[in-house]
Amino acid sequence: MKLNPGLLALAVGAFGIGVTEFAPMGLLPVIAIALHVSIPVAGLLISAYALGVMIGAPLMTLTTGRVPRRTLLIGLAGIFTLGNLLAAISTSYWMLLIARVITSFNHGAFFGVGSVVAASLVPPQRRAGAVAAMFMGLTIANVVGVPLAAWAGEHLGWRAAFWGIAGLGLATMAALRLTLPTLPVPVGGNAISELRVLTRGPVLGALALTVVGSSAMFTVFTYIAPILREVTHASLGFVTAMLVTYGVGLTVGNWLGGRFADRSVDRTLIVTLASLTAILVAFALLMPFAVPTAILVFLWGVASFALVPPLQVRVMTAAADAPNLASAVNIGAFNLGNAIGAALGGGVIAAGLGYPAVALAGAATSVIGFAVVGLTARDRASEREQPLCGA
Repeated sequence: MKLNPGLLALAVGAFGIGVTEFAPMGLLPVIAIALHVSIPVAGLLISAYALGVMIGAPLMTLTTGRVPRRTLLIGLAGIFTLGNLLAAISTSYWMLLIARVITSFNHGAFFGVGSVVAASLVPPQRRAGAVAAMFMGLTIANVVGVPLAAWAGEHLGWRAAFWGIAGLGLATMAALRLTLPTLPVPVGGNAISELRVLTRGPVLGALALTVVGSSAMFTVFTYIAPILREVTHASLGFVTAMLVTYGVGLTVGNWLGGRFADRSVDRTLIVTLASLTAILVAFALLMPFAVPTAILVFLWGVASFALVPPLQVRVMTAAADAPNLASAVNIGAFNLGNAIGAALGGGVIAAGLGYPAVALAGAATSVIGFAVVGLTARDRASEREQPLCGA
């Protein structure tokens, strides 16, 4: 798919917000030591961000429905810039926690509205690919931004990482203003119709599946740095290399997910969730060994983000007549899964079960998602066949 200026601008925004979201995962050990808290407590910074996305997604979408789309997206990028500036000057754990919540309020609406805008810029049969193109910025953030933030945190202090992310926010705002075309306010939509669509069974089912799929990813990814340090006995250089490797896997998975979801959303989800389950089980067994770990981290990244385009398109399709809020809430659902996954992984660690058990907990969550998609696909097939049987 050729990238037009609008998709490029959205990808730039996704890159900035992606670094904002994921950088603390590589900084957890440094933040924990500097602020005198445990790793599980530091992990709550991830959960707080995720919960803020859940609140901010519907709030920002419903209260900005009459704002022109380009203006809205620039304003949302401004919110995360402000939040990261506050994080950079934080002097305590609680101040940093509040900064993370403020930062998160832009996230759901940006990706939700951005997904709808991206899909509107291409023919209908290319919608999943367009959404994947926007999310490519998020995956590239994991290849470049997150490892760089982790390096900066180790050598310059974790505050330097947030200063750099704030600078990214300013660059994002400029890119959106210079390259995104003028986008008018959507015609015909209103808050009531947007809220009503969330009561539909297919929409709720799609949102629930997003929560489960995201939980499977973040149960382990939240604690990837301490896993590599304490179980694989990795050096800082190896940890950074694995963050890059994971990011490359995310980029490949995002591309594959968009490509195959344009053919079949359900089939893409079934194959991806089954693969993610197998990979996490293997990771639980092989994480003490560096070479198998490196291979599995890449494959895990591929499987993790191959879920994103089909999950987003699934919700947008179920809420086709009022997609803005549903799309934004789906981003909140991703982050609810993020919060649940981080809490689940932290609970496993706090219970003394060990880091391999964290990977097994992620695999169990993935199995649940696989079962849900399989049952849904079977029900849809039965509905399609029923009229023929009656004839």
